Amino acid sequence: MKFLTKVIVILLVTFSFQTVIAQTDNDDEEKLSLNSGTIDNQFEFVIRRSNSWQDYKTVKKTWLYALKAHTLDSLKAVHKDLVDTQAIVKKQAGEIESLKSSLSNTESTLNATNDEKDNISLFGIQTNKASYKILMWSIIGGLLVLLLFFIYKFKGSNSATREAKHKLEEVESEFEEHRRNALEREQKVRRQLQDELNKQKS
Repeated sequence: MKFLTKVIVILLVTFSFQTVIAQTDNDDEEKLSLNSGTIDNQFEFVIRRSNSWQDYKTVKKTWLYALKAHTLDSLKAVHKDLVDTQAIVKKQAGEIESLKSSLSNTESTLNATNDEKDNISLFGIQTNKASYKILMWSIIGGLLVLLLFFIYKFKGSNSATREAKHKLEEVESEFEEHRRNALEREQKVRRQLQDELNKQKS
C-alpha cells in the first residue's frame, strides 16, 4: 500500500514537471514568429519548426524566402541609418569648420580693434600711447623752454613780450584742439570696441 502511494506521488510529480516544461516550450514557440520580432527570433522560428532528418533540417522554401526578405529589409534599414548618420556627421563637420573660420575672423577683428585702441595716429604713423605722451610732453617742454628764452631775451620790450604771449596762446590753443581731437578719437575707438564686444556677446 505504501509502495503504491509512493509510485503514484512520483508519477504525479513527474507528470507535473513535464506539463510545466511543455507549457514553457509552447510559450517560447508562441513568442517566435516568422513575420515579427527580431531576425534572431525569426531564425529560431525556422530552426524549431523545421523537420529533422538525421543531422539535417528540412525547411520550407516559403520560410527561407520570407527570412531572406526580412533579413534584406533589416540590412537596408541599417544601411540607411548608416548613410543618414554619415550625412549628419558630414554636416556637423562643415558647421564646425564654418564656426572655426568665423571665430578666426572675429579674433582678427578684435586684435585689430585692440591695436587701434592702444595706438594713436600721428602724422599718418601709428604710435603707441606711451611714445605719443613722451612726444607731446617733449613738445610742451620745448615750447616752454622757447617761451622762457623769448621772455628772457625780450624782457625789456613790451611789444616783444606781448607778441610772445600771443604766440604762446596760439600754441596752447592748438595743443588743446589737438588734445580734444585725440580724446574724441580715443572715445570713438572705445565705442567701436564696445560695439564689437556687444556683437560678439549677442
